Amino acid sequence: MSSSPESGWEPQPPKLLDGRLKIRHLVLIDALSRQGSVIGAAAELHVTQPVATRGLRDIETVLGVELYTRGPRGVVPTIFGEAFTEHARAVLAQLNQAGRHVLELTNADRGTVVVGTHLAGSNVLLPRAIARIKAEHPLLTVVVREGTPSTLLTELEAGRVDMIVGRLTAPSTPIITRIPLYDESVEVFAGAGHPLASSARLALADVGDHQWILPGVETSLRGELEKVFTRFGIPLPTQRVEATSYLTVRELLRETRMLAVLPSLIGRSDAGLTPLPIDLSTINHSVGLTVAADRPFSPSARALTACLKRVADEELR
Repeated sequence: MSSSPESGWEPQPPKLLDGRLKIRHLVLIDALSRQGSVIGAAAELHVTQPVATRGLRDIETVLGVELYTRGPRGVVPTIFGEAFTEHARAVLAQLNQAGRHVLELTNADRGTVVVGTHLAGSNVLLPRAIARIKAEHPLLTVVVREGTPSTLLTELEAGRVDMIVGRLTAPSTPIITRIPLYDESVEVFAGAGHPLASSARLALADVGDHQWILPGVETSLRGELEKVFTRFGIPLPTQRVEATSYLTVRELLRETRMLAVLPSLIGRSDAGLTPLPIDLSTINHSVGLTVAADRPFSPSARALTACLKRVADEELR
């Protein structure tokens, strides 16, 4: 059938409010896009593979388009799948927040705020802000979830976290708002007893053949470090461990002669670590909040945000 203006017919949007589309369908789409396979999504949702397959088929029937291409290694979202996943996560986020908001209306001090964090925010800014908010609202619950930036963004979009605290490495978008709180530099750190700890001056070339702990390849800091090594014509250390957990990095630095790049505030706050005099001034980013642009904060989230801003203004700038 022609869809030209002369024919008098125009395609109509799918009817998503006629009762066929269920919330469980949106949950399935979120899981499929994260897991990349029907088997993985079914396992996560504790349903059988045929149930998940039937659910996907039902959604595609309602929408009238194919959301995923099927292959031997799993499923890949089509352009329709990518678009619908974004909307599904937005709806789920609103529903998650609605349930919590209703609960908080009974007593705002008894609410819950869920914070995602990665290295730059997890060991100085966030703990201090949590200490403050617990002093002001002792019955408020703060849930902290650590993860990679990309994983946490997915959690934020789906409403499973209220905000992310960490380095800001990209500008705001129509979907995501990034709020700078303070500027953070990074330095090369070693254990306090490392042979290089007393060095007055070092170049990156002097330590390129040492054992290193590097951030994971999924982090922006890893990419920036690789650029610095390339700029100085130094190959990436072959003797290396890759880790993003600060607890792991700290213990390795203390117990071995490895080197690692850490945010200055984190490394300098640990008496068991010492900064080495190596210039990494080209790596400098803001630390701040990443939030959903169109989602209002709950009372608990607003309270924690205020504490984070006060800590940044009064102690970290």
